[in-house]
Amino acid sequence: MSKFELRMPKMGESITEATILNWLVKEGDSFEEGDIILEIGTDKVDNELPAPCSGKLIETKAQINDVVPIGSVIAILEVTKETSSAKKGNVTSSIVERSQNDNEIKEQKPVQVSFPPLGEMSKRQRENTFFSPLIISIAKTHHISFEELVRIPATGTDGRLRKSDVFQYINDGRPYKFAQPLNQDPTVFRIPQLQLDKGTGRIVEMDRMRKMIADHMVYSKHTSPHVTAYVEADVTNMVQWREDNKTKFQKQYSEKLTFTPLFVEAVAKAIKEYPNINASVDGDNIIIKDHINIGMASALPSGNLIVPVIKDADRKELNELAREVNELSEKARDNKLKGDDLKGGTFTISNVGTFGSLMGTPIINQPEVAILALGIIKKRPEVITTKKGDEIAIRSMMYLSLSFDHRVVDGFLGGSFLRRVADYLEQFDINREF
Repeated sequence: MSKFELRMPKMGESITEATILNWLVKEGDSFEEGDIILEIGTDKVDNELPAPCSGKLIETKAQINDVVPIGSVIAILEVTKETSSAKKGNVTSSIVERSQNDNEIKEQKPVQVSFPPLGEMSKRQRENTFFSPLIISIAKTHHISFEELVRIPATGTDGRLRKSDVFQYINDGRPYKFAQPLNQDPTVFRIPQLQLDKGTGRIVEMDRMRKMIADHMVYSKHTSPHVTAYVEADVTNMVQWREDNKTKFQKQYSEKLTFTPLFVEAVAKAIKEYPNINASVDGDNIIIKDHINIGMASALPSGNLIVPVIKDADRKELNELAREVNELSEKARDNKLKGDDLKGGTFTISNVGTFGSLMGTPIINQPEVAILALGIIKKRPEVITTKKGDEIAIRSMMYLSLSFDHRVVDGFLGGSFLRRVADYLEQFDINREF
């Protein structure tokens, strides 16, 4: 029998750490290859970690609710039944991608941050402006500003801030969340510290995902100056084509044909004409993305929102888009989405019409620069132009609203892109083959 280290697996390019949600195997317990050892969660999705071999759990290195960096050791296992990978001495490499930078943080020098005068803060707090790369990484993940960070009570040597200090501060509810530097320019708006009457009633604590969604939404509104543009589209031809072909489509491809793949197709076409809408911001740089990966906002059984991603949507046929939309929707309903299903998005759509909403003002899914909301499709009398002149006819109408980041997307680009999406939906070929 041999022992080896089980490490926190890599679950996506942008994920650097994960939370231990639950140990399903206790110290001293035996397990078989493929058994679920523990449940882990990230800011995107929860996952189950299967055993890479048969064996026994000797020691846990991380406890429930601990936040662990990717690649860190989380348990020591004893192998009782070797697999082919165990014989080669790399059992964990078959289920995790080993971190090549485990010691990177230790090798980096602390970062010094300058602050404006902080008034009545203690001398130790004023001088506590040295933060390790690990602390800065945690602060970025939780959207903690330096003004907030410098106020956290530090217990490390020479007044240094420790990882445990930051997480204790987060658990305490982040009392300095809206901290503002004192003696700043009087023309700068400062968030008032109001003692509002919150009222009484049944208290429901936010679950972990709802807290992260709340943080991300506040961060998005704080980061991106949101502007929302609206257009109305006559989607009568598209609605009629789908109604005429949905049964045939399902028989031919064994896939249900909803409106979503038609929306994704139109958005992908419009992005190819206006690629600057498919971007993100990195400081003073704008990154125009190489791929068109469309996220579609979906509701989980808990009511929380999640955004699975259709990769390279512009390169897929309608039947492929329909298959991916249906698969991702089913995974969302069954709470089975994985990290790979959620990463890499470059533009997001939200079908608020599913809930009966006429239109919406969506919040940008960071680090993207725009998000499209699609309202409910309603029949109503409209004036249309025919060979006989103007006539009143029953048409299927829909509102589209685009929220965009005004730092890098101006009204011309945002409005032109939105109009082009509507044009593709309005000019749908009623005789189209698939």
